[in-house]
Amino acid sequence: MLPHKNSLYLLLLSSTFFLIFTSISAIDFIFNRFISSNISLFGNSTIDSQILTLTHHQSFSIGRALYPKKIPTKNSSYVYPFSTSFVFSMAPFEDTLPGHGLVFIFTPVKGIQGTSSAQHLGLFNLTNNGDSNNHVFGVEFDVFMNQEFEDINDNHVGIDINSLTSVVSHDAGFWRDDTRSGKDQFFKKLVLNNGENYQVWIDYEDSLINVTIAKLGMRKPVKPLLNVSLNLSEVFEDEMFVGFTSSTGQLVQSHKILAWSFSNTNFSFSDEIITIGLPSFVLPKDSIFESKRFVAGFSVGVFFIVCVLVLLVLFLVQEKRKREKKRSEMEDWEMEYWPHRMSYEEVKASTKGFSEENVIGIGGNGKVYRGVLRGGVVIAVKNISHENNGMREFLAEVSTLGRLKQRNLVGLRGWCKKNAGNFLLVYDYMENGSLDKRVFFDFDCDDESKMLSFEDRIRIIKDVAHAVLYLHEGWEVEVVHRDIKASNVLLDKDMNGKLGDFGLARLQNHGQVARTTKLVGTVGYMAPEVIKTGRASTHTDVYMFGILILEVICGRRPLEEGKPGLVEFVWKLLEQGELVCALDERLKAKGEFSLQELERVLHLGLLCAYPEPKSRPSMRQVVNVLEGRNEGGEESENVDSSLLQQLKSRDVLHEYSLYFSYASHPTFQDIPQFSSTSVTWSGSLVEGR
Repeated sequence: MLPHKNSLYLLLLSSTFFLIFTSISAIDFIFNRFISSNISLFGNSTIDSQILTLTHHQSFSIGRALYPKKIPTKNSSYVYPFSTSFVFSMAPFEDTLPGHGLVFIFTPVKGIQGTSSAQHLGLFNLTNNGDSNNHVFGVEFDVFMNQEFEDINDNHVGIDINSLTSVVSHDAGFWRDDTRSGKDQFFKKLVLNNGENYQVWIDYEDSLINVTIAKLGMRKPVKPLLNVSLNLSEVFEDEMFVGFTSSTGQLVQSHKILAWSFSNTNFSFSDEIITIGLPSFVLPKDSIFESKRFVAGFSVGVFFIVCVLVLLVLFLVQEKRKREKKRSEMEDWEMEYWPHRMSYEEVKASTKGFSEENVIGIGGNGKVYRGVLRGGVVIAVKNISHENNGMREFLAEVSTLGRLKQRNLVGLRGWCKKNAGNFLLVYDYMENGSLDKRVFFDFDCDDESKMLSFEDRIRIIKDVAHAVLYLHEGWEVEVVHRDIKASNVLLDKDMNGKLGDFGLARLQNHGQVARTTKLVGTVGYMAPEVIKTGRASTHTDVYMFGILILEVICGRRPLEEGKPGLVEFVWKLLEQGELVCALDERLKAKGEFSLQELERVLHLGLLCAYPEPKSRPSMRQVVNVLEGRNEGGEESENVDSSLLQQLKSRDVLHEYSLYFSYASHPTFQDIPQFSSTSVTWSGSLVEGR
């Protein structure tokens, strides 16, 4: 009789414990409308008409919304089950390409600190992506394909654990029963960012997670889109925040949550979500072409055009002579880039008639003026003469910088011309001038407040690195700048570095080798193979960037009369173990610098300026080193710690020593010899543009 009583007692005790445990950990909530008291907002997220809006019509923005309190998610190693459902819409804007995505998340922290926009979805940043200490679980709805995260396409659903590289992903869509087709199920694709409302169900129990999505109003599909076994005990902390995060980049769309339910006790709780009467965010179709009125108007218009053709031909014949006199015919390049064209009268007025008092610089092909447009916008205007390859420089600037958009490139606002021999380029005004004036102190030496600190120089080097990486990898074609140097780096009002002067830039397909053998560039910055062959490539841009690093840190120009070349100077100090002596004497006197960072960046500069082109790092590798990424666990796309150690290897030491000892590298005097046949010698080369 006694054992029976003990068993009954244990059963009663365990039941009581379970009831107490359940009452403590149970979380159930449902939001069919949102108000500020039931959700915490971060970044650009807002509540508009009781709808949670994470992002708006703003580039490179982040929005995050979380349930105000942490919820219990784990007890010891046991992860509580949960079931959540929500209705979302990715609302596009007219005349704007949509992107980037939305993530349902569990996170241990509030806020958006440590996150980036665009492809990072407001979830992680370049540094902490992939860090197991994040303790973040997410289900992403991604509409942009990022190869760096191994995305399967630009319209997918994936499960993320501490990283934007999903552990599993699938095309967005759902499995639908279809008895009419004779098949049990078929897959129906969904377009996530077309403005339609979709409902998502995410269920987790016994280490099994199911993710299901369907159009709003449909019954929950029987077969989930994602079904995977995951042990979240190492990911979840005992308590976590739950909610949503999203971001935009250059591509913009609005991410909206219309309803949301969550429960860790009732997997049918999502049935309480209201799915009728919700607004639609699908852009209205322009149905004018289908209307009878349009058809009738089109017919009349065609008849009218036919009648006018004869008069138009006569008119064109008369106008041709006038256009020839004015020499203002639209040329092929003007037709291609006409949206950037500005009024010559407006530009002239902004510079007070190109007054000498507004001159802020003199370039290789003309003067640069400061101007103020109507409305107070300050601009810089470069006047380019048709002589001395001015037309080539003008077309190079318009065809490259006119189409490139990146925060570390000087913004080209437009262009105009007075006549066939006088071209004007209009840029964003850079308040702090060019980098070389700050590095080499080309102003009042008593004003030391204008001298760049060590930290400022490192930050500007990073800015330029990001710009060159964008030119090499971030656009539809490869852009080789061919003239990277301190005088072509401009500083805005916040001392951000921006790469400019695309007069020598060349467009080519990715991986293509340039066919031109014309020698262009600035002496001291050109890679040895350019002087020998005249062929520029991304490798030669990397060489120039290496020279830029060295001159900015050392405060020395690449070539100075009576002194060894800058690369040789730094290399000799490295061999002697006195690399710190290469630092700009003015910075050394202040003592405000990191010895470790100094050695790291000078090593990188020497590696970029390595004589063998294929041994130089790519710009993506350079950026990874400058940003201090954890190289130890990265793949070949990134730079591991051994890359900078190459400078200390026996082979590299030997090759660099031969390079300087036997003068195998071209010198100033060698250039005419190499350029005697296929390479063109020009004054702009010697003078430096």
